[in-house]
Amino acid sequence: MGAIRLLHERLRHSSNAKLVWCITGVMSTLLVYGVMQEKIMRSPYGEEKEFFKYSLFIVFCNRLLTCSVCMLIILVRQEDMRPVAPLYKYAGVSLSNVLATSCQYEALKFVSFPVQTLAKCAKMIPVMLWGTVILRKKYGFHDYLVALVVTAGCTVFFLTGVTPGVVPYNNIVQSTTWGVVLMIGYLGFDGFTSTFQDKLFKGYNMDIYNQIFYVTLCSCGLSLTGLLIQGQGMVALYFVLRHLDCLFDIMLLSLAATTSQFFISYTIRTFGALIFATIMTTRQLISILLSCIWFVHPLRLQQWAATVLVFGSLYYRSYLNSKKHTNGNDASILQLSKGIDKAELVALLNGAKDSAENSRERVTVKVES
Repeated sequence: MGAIRLLHERLRHSSNAKLVWCITGVMSTLLVYGVMQEKIMRSPYGEEKEFFKYSLFIVFCNRLLTCSVCMLIILVRQEDMRPVAPLYKYAGVSLSNVLATSCQYEALKFVSFPVQTLAKCAKMIPVMLWGTVILRKKYGFHDYLVALVVTAGCTVFFLTGVTPGVVPYNNIVQSTTWGVVLMIGYLGFDGFTSTFQDKLFKGYNMDIYNQIFYVTLCSCGLSLTGLLIQGQGMVALYFVLRHLDCLFDIMLLSLAATTSQFFISYTIRTFGALIFATIMTTRQLISILLSCIWFVHPLRLQQWAATVLVFGSLYYRSYLNSKKHTNGNDASILQLSKGIDKAELVALLNGAKDSAENSRERVTVKVES
């Protein structure tokens, strides 16, 4: 027992062991999340080969689980559950995030997961545009250069890679058009969410779990309302009851997404946003490779070249930020490198930064899709 306890203490205080734990946790949970996304939206269920078409139902299940976990944490920690900010501010961020997440899931009906994942790397464009318009932010030459190169790589990847046979709908041209529209919608709403929250939550001293709880609670209400208005609530429920494997996939996706947030929080708190950004960029690349193998998405030579161009630019961006000593760049690194589509990640980032910094001043908690 003494030897086991000594080994446990050494591992607990070993930075290498912690880093391996963080990398394993973040990558495994988010890889599961990515695979489940594509499986649910693009794979048929049952003998009749039915496709699941109800994106808002996935959003509802995902947010419901996250909301429940946060409420349990707040109760266990005996913290105040009252909202710190007015409810309409939580709802505003939540609405933008639900729209972004819905576009993300809907896009998988029309484009492959590798295309979607690489397209997410271009989210720096709307983030920079919204930041300039709403927050009057200014960006440097390297920001625009990386954004331009990443956008060019994403464009080449998409234009050279519509592969027949991988879209669950008959009209490939129509599917491609809708896929582009939905991805533009996702990038626009997602970029707006991350910028909009800066203004809404500025000046509030709120606990991260309190914010996550109310944002996801609003998301549950909005997604459920959308399901009822569209008349899809009972239809989606009937589908998953007929296809229990689909229900299992949705629950696994929700569990992976919720668990990943705690790994992300611990990673940033322990090693900082730069290490997290590098892990997330690598995770996106592995996700594309895994999807190509698992779901048989053949990539052309031009697409591989575009992939190298995009991820090379992101790693270069991380390298540039590693040479800077200002703490204000952490959020930008996260914006350019992540591919998860969860509203609570930046909230966790700011809470983690607050714990990691030597200063005891509270920072504004942010929410991003």
